[in-house]
Amino acid sequence: MAIDKPTDHFGVVTWTGDSSTNQEINGLDFQPDFHWSKIRTTAHPHTLIDSVRGVNKYLKSNETAAEETDPQYGYLSTFDNDGFTTQKGSNASPYNINQTGQTYVSWNWLAGGTAPTKTYTVKVVSDGGNKFRFDNFGTSAVTLDLQEGGTYTFDQSDSSNSGHPFRFSTTSDGTHGGGSEYTTNVTTTGTAGSSGAKTVITVGSGVATLYYYCSAHSGMGGQANTNSTHGSSYFDGSIQSTVSANVEAGFSIVAFSGNGTANQSVAHGLGATPKFIIIKNRTTAGYWCVTNPRFVSVSDPNILYLQSSAAEADDTNINGTTAPSSTVFGVDDYGAVNTSGNSHIAYCFTPIKNYSSMGTYIGNGSTNGPMIFTGMKPAFFLVKKANGNNHFHMYDNKRPGYNLIQNTLVPASNAAEVIASSYNAVDFVSSGVKIRQSNPDLNSSGGIYTYMCFASSPFTTSTGIPTTAV
Repeated sequence: MAIDKPTDHFGVVTWTGDSSTNQEINGLDFQPDFHWSKIRTTAHPHTLIDSVRGVNKYLKSNETAAEETDPQYGYLSTFDNDGFTTQKGSNASPYNINQTGQTYVSWNWLAGGTAPTKTYTVKVVSDGGNKFRFDNFGTSAVTLDLQEGGTYTFDQSDSSNSGHPFRFSTTSDGTHGGGSEYTTNVTTTGTAGSSGAKTVITVGSGVATLYYYCSAHSGMGGQANTNSTHGSSYFDGSIQSTVSANVEAGFSIVAFSGNGTANQSVAHGLGATPKFIIIKNRTTAGYWCVTNPRFVSVSDPNILYLQSSAAEADDTNINGTTAPSSTVFGVDDYGAVNTSGNSHIAYCFTPIKNYSSMGTYIGNGSTNGPMIFTGMKPAFFLVKKANGNNHFHMYDNKRPGYNLIQNTLVPASNAAEVIASSYNAVDFVSSGVKIRQSNPDLNSSGGIYTYMCFASSPFTTSTGIPTTAV
């Protein structure tokens, strides 16, 4: 699988604030699901917003603080077809997301988008009476998350479904609870328990909370939330998760509620093993834990922390006994990744040909530094010295918009953008990143660096035709 047009999935935008109530920022080729922004001209925290949590909820990569909804510094009011709309904060200081004269940058990713599709395998199990169960998950009659605009297939071909037609209602337990069957955008095929049997629903905008039930027997179903936020229920892990996944581009947003139990697993929806996983507790203060390409095994995980300059640590409290796989990542009973009853968010990335590269390189301590071959011309480069107390650094193709790139921002710092003429310099070339300085943040002799990179254009297309560097 390869991507010939990276800008359909990732993009960098810069803008100048105007202090309007809502300022539309466009220039993307897609409606973003994950927005990470930073004011460039003064000290203020990074702002991380996604479509699974909602546009009015933000986290700060430079702090361990819990998720915030305080409007004083501003946030987003909408994700739009070609960008987003900023919401001016109530604070008169220059620290909100749309202040006159201040300049901003944002990095934006497409996850599952506005119309996901998902199939659930339905079985009926004896669990204090017959109950519907999805994808062999360990709990029956769970609450589902279904996204508005999403199309969901409930496959009832397993023989255990015989005599138990799967239906929807706006009333709990449907016709057994005094309600009626909900049929808008719902198609039922075949006989439950036989090959080809299924119920398919496309969730409309503004649909009230639904309930799934058996039309023949009471007490078998549960609730189905029809969310205007994005994400759908996944059951591959031991913890149920809500996932918005862009399999083509190797990126997913994963929300889950911790259970405080050791050695758990959480589905990520990518169908390939993620190389970068960034996890944050939303409810209480906690580290930003980063599983990265330096991960060796659950006993040698080489974890990094986004909000810190600390060197990598073999923190086995993060992953537990489950290594990242094509379906799940592991979480232990550590508070930052799995506190009982707390909400958590994870951003998962796996490399995709022509589009993204994730790996490591060894520094040489020279101004003629390493060449990192990524297979594409970069638009964004995130890098950290793994074996040293050096910060993550962020570079992109819009600051300043040409090589040599000396404009850097630090996820662990609220500091304004640094334009460093004597260090921290990189070139974005047609096939990767060339390091041009010997500063230890990028290139100390023998230093081990981990990175994540996204493309502005591929080096070659999926047909093998070279692209023209821009």
